[in-house]
Amino acid sequence: MLTHRRADQRGGGRFGWLNTRHTFSFANYFDPAHMGFRALRVLNDDRVTPGAGFPTHSHRDAEIISYVLDGALEHRDSMGNGSVIRPGDVQRMSAGTGVSHSEFNASKENGVRFLQIWLHPAERGTSPGYEQRHFTPEQRQDALRLIVSGDGREGSISVGQDVDLFGSLLDPGAEVHHSLAAGRHAWVQVARGEARLIVGEQELHLREGDGASISEESGLRLVGERKAEVLVFDLA
Repeated sequence: MLTHRRADQRGGGRFGWLNTRHTFSFANYFDPAHMGFRALRVLNDDRVTPGAGFPTHSHRDAEIISYVLDGALEHRDSMGNGSVIRPGDVQRMSAGTGVSHSEFNASKENGVRFLQIWLHPAERGTSPGYEQRHFTPEQRQDALRLIVSGDGREGSISVGQDVDLFGSLLDPGAEVHHSLAAGRHAWVQVARGEARLIVGEQELHLREGDGASISEESGLRLVGERKAEVLVFDLA
C-alpha cells in the first residue's frame, strides 16, 4: 500500500520569524487523519529568519532528531550541551524524563532551514541523552546512508526506537533500492528536489516537501528526477 502526502496538504504557516510546514498534526494544526505514521510522530520543515528561534522550552518522552538543510542552527540544552548544527549534521536529543532546550538561527544575516523529527520512544522514563554526527555528501551521494538506527550500527546515531533512518542525495537518473522485511513499513520524505518513488507496479512523482507511506510491500526504489535530498524511514 502506497499513500501520497503532498507538500500542499501539510499544516503550519508563516509567523513572522518562522515559516513552518507540518506533515503531521502539531501545535495549532490538528488533523485526526494525520497524527503520525507508526513511531514517527512529528516531521516539521522549519525556516527561521536571521537571529530568531525557539526560546527555552521543555520536552519529555520523545526522541528528537534535527536535520539541517541550509544555514546553521544553534542548540543549547539543560544537559549542558551546546553546538551549532550545519548541513550534513544530524543531532539526536532523547528527552526521556525531561529536558529543556533552545534552538536559534546562529546567523544574523542568513536564514536557516531544518527538519525537526520526533519519534515515540520504545520506553518511557529513560535518562535524557544527546548525540550529534556529521555525514559527508560523499557518504550520501546516490546511496542510502544509514544515519540513525536503534542500535547505532555502521556509524549511525543511536536512537531509543526500532527505526532505521537513511539519508540520500540523488542526482537526476540515479537510483537507490531499499528492501522491507516482513511487518516493516517505510516513510519517504523529499526534503528538496524531485524524485520518482516506485513500489511494485505503483509509481509516484515526489516534489520538495512531499512524503509517502509504504506498508505491506517488499521494498521501494527511488530515482532522482531533479537533484534531490531524501530521507527514508524504515519503521516497525
